[in-house]
Formats: sequence, structure tokens, C-alpha cells
Amino acid sequence: MPSTAAPVVIDLKFNAGEVQAALADAFPGRDVINRADPAQAGRDLSQARYAVVWKSQPDLFDRAPNLAAVFSGGAGVDHVLTLPGLPDVPLVRFVDPTLTTRMSEWVVLQCLLHLRQHVAYEAQARRGVWAELPQPEARDLTVGVMGLGVLGQDAARKLKMMGFTVAGWSRRPKTIEGIETYDESGLDAFLARTDLLVGLLPLTAETRGLFDAALFAKLSRKGPFGAPVFINAGRGGSQVEADIVAAVRSGVLHGASLDVFSTEPLDADSPLWTLPNVIVTPHAAAASDIRALFRHVETQIERHEKGLPFEHLVDRTAGY
Repeated sequence: MPSTAAPVVIDLKFNAGEVQAALADAFPGRDVINRADPAQAGRDLSQARYAVVWKSQPDLFDRAPNLAAVFSGGAGVDHVLTLPGLPDVPLVRFVDPTLTTRMSEWVVLQCLLHLRQHVAYEAQARRGVWAELPQPEARDLTVGVMGLGVLGQDAARKLKMMGFTVAGWSRRPKTIEGIETYDESGLDAFLARTDLLVGLLPLTAETRGLFDAALFAKLSRKGPFGAPVFINAGRGGSQVEADIVAAVRSGVLHGASLDVFSTEPLDADSPLWTLPNVIVTPHAAAASDIRALFRHVETQIERHEKGLPFEHLVDRTAGY
């Protein structure tokens, strides 16, 4: 008997095999159209009510004109907001403990790698050099987290648990127990005390190119390494990569950890690959767990069909 539940379109530029495997037990009783499956490429999308997207095909919204909601396949939504023909329907962010935990793991790891001078020890090991470096404690450095959404707040709390002094910044005022926070008017004061700067900002008109030479010059130079470290797992468009390269080379930055880039994959000839004390990861800080993503979408659809509001809605004006 055909399903009477509103169909779901899956248009995800993820690993096709992983998507197919996750769909095996997802959306029970509901017609699912997976656009990555060649056998479903020509399916009629006109009756679809929900779409789950990540770098979707450009004709999606022309072919699915009756959507009630669009779900982002990741925490970020800038890629969705620029899709051609995006309808004026609720846009829902992916928020899930798996995503939050993975991001916090990456942020804490990068802060510890710089604290414990791991890159320098690796370089010594390659040369067969046995030499202990001066070792500050976590409490000797202030980590400043820019972006205090779900991911930023969790990372800030876990950094504090590790012993770091932690401060937070967001455009609008936020309160986090035990952590001093700043809003837009306090940006310079926030930067002046920050030894390790963590970027977890969405990409908006206000944040594009925000992490540049002028901002790096405002960071603390009073920490144990004499210069700050920049760590970014938010959006590549928020950083000026030429300024990062210049700042590391000149000593304005002691180092960096970068998971996101203005162009991805990062060009093979980018100097970021080989700069001293710069750690590069391939946008892998918090990869979406596809099964968790589908559970999240199922929960939100169930709420909607019971007459309850969607959670984690995107403010299109703010861009996140």
C-alpha cells in the first residue's frame, strides 16, 4: 500500500554509500526520494513537503515547489541561503549532541596541541632531538571563543573544565555561568585579553573577512608564547588567509589551527600547508553523522505534523 505521509527529498552531497545505508531505517512509512541514487534521478518532486540539503542540485526548488520546510545537512546554513530559488519556508539548522561533541573535541584538541607545543615536539622528533620546552599551564592562557551558539557555548564550557581561562564573544549579549562574555561593543576588550582565539562564527555579511590583520593586531601579546594563536572551525569566508600567512610569518600570530577555508579543498600550493606551527584539517572538525541528521529531521517533521513549531529555525535576516 503506498504511503500517505508527505514525501521527503534527500539532496546531500555526502558520501553516497553512507547516505543510502542511513536511509535503510530512516523515515519509516514515508516516501523518500534520494537524489544521489541514479535510479531516482527522474522522480517527480512536486508532492515533496520536506527537503534535506547540503550543496544540493541547482534545480531542486524548481522541481519541488510545494515544500513546507528545508533542513540543512550541517550546522552552517550559508550554503543553503544562497541556493537558487530557495522558497520562503522555515529553514531548520542541524543541532545534535553528536555534532556539538565533535566540534568541542576538535576545539579542545587544538588548544591543547598549541598549549603543549605539539608541532614543535613533532619537528624535534623528526630531527632526533631530545629537548624539553618550557611548559605553561592551561590557566596561564585565555581562550577567547567568538560565536556563542550551541557549539561555542559547549566548547567554552569544556575548555574551562580543562583549566583554561575562558572568555566568550557574540554580537548579542549572552550569559554563560562561570565565563565572562562580551557583546559587539566589547570586541576590542575581548580581543585584548585573548591568547588563543577560537572562531565558531556563522558566515554573514558582518563576519565575512572578519579575521584579518587588523583583528590579529588587537589580540593579546602578554601570554606565555609572546603572540596569540588563531583557531577557526566556523566558516572559511570569515578569515583572510593571506593575512593569516603574513601574520604567522611576521610573528604577529604564534600559530594557527584551521579546519575551514575560503576555497575548499585548500589549494595544494597554499603556504598554509607548510607554515610552521600551523595545523590544517580538511573541514573535518564536526562532520555530520548522517543517521543523527535523519533522526533530527524525523523529530522536527513529527513536531510540525502535530502542530508544534520547528526548533532551531534560521533567522534569515541575521544569516544564522
